[in-house]
Amino acid sequence: RAAPGPERFSPAFSKSRFDFASGLECDLATNLVGQPLVRQQVMKGVREFLENRNPVKPLVMSFHGSTGTGKTYVSSMLVRYLFQGGLQSPYVHQFSPVLHFPHAEQVEQYKENLKRWIQGNLTNCGRSAFLFEEMDKMHPGLIDVIIPFLGPSWVVFGTNYRKAIFIFVSSAGGEQINEMMLDLWRARKDREEIGLQDLEPAISKAAFENPQNGFWKSGIIKEHLIDFIVPFLPLKRHHVKQCVISELVQQGLEVRADVVQEVADSIPYFPEEEKIFSSTGCKTVASWISFFF
Repeated sequence: RAAPGPERFSPAFSKSRFDFASGLECDLATNLVGQPLVRQQVMKGVREFLENRNPVKPLVMSFHGSTGTGKTYVSSMLVRYLFQGGLQSPYVHQFSPVLHFPHAEQVEQYKENLKRWIQGNLTNCGRSAFLFEEMDKMHPGLIDVIIPFLGPSWVVFGTNYRKAIFIFVSSAGGEQINEMMLDLWRARKDREEIGLQDLEPAISKAAFENPQNGFWKSGIIKEHLIDFIVPFLPLKRHHVKQCVISELVQQGLEVRADVVQEVADSIPYFPEEEKIFSSTGCKTVASWISFFF
């Protein structure tokens, strides 16, 4: 079966390109705290990709940062805007190394399964999305089996696949991002002053050179197949407070200044002395709120 043409965003795509872009931009601006580079990179990548009726390759984005900075949140938001049913859409495919690829001795079988799965789903619908979570826990070498689907070629394995979206989510590079942010803070500079060019080389190096990482010596990085490396910065106390307020509103609870303060104070911060950035980002905010209500 031929993949749907670009002018027909159904069955996979839930909205017109323009509704999607403006809605996503508004949601990112309103609900994603402290991540100027994420908003900038994600919107640039998605806009360019959707406005191009005949892309030469799929959109490939890699999200990097430490725990609780919004990587999973943004990938699910993106999918929610793009596909009816969001993560439950039959055109959205999630992979978790712990769940789908648990045993190192079965890597060759996993490679075969993964290649077949992607090929089959792209034959079914070229407008598909593939999310790879926790790339830092992926068996090295496994992900390279999808290289033929990521590059600028017309047809692979008889499938037109250039309208697909691939998102990799990883903690690799998180430490380097945190170090750079600390240096920036010590130099009394604002987080808005950090640019992608400051972070990208360090993130790529951290992912490529760590033998425990799914991108270790990967052709995906070597061949520059990632279009957008998206760094998620560590969150400061006032960002955590914003997360607490959002969570209270979402749960239909009263926004009380004392609760916001208590929750923000309950979360660990680093470095040990200055306590500037949240060690867990906003990840544990919801569970802490339950202690106060």
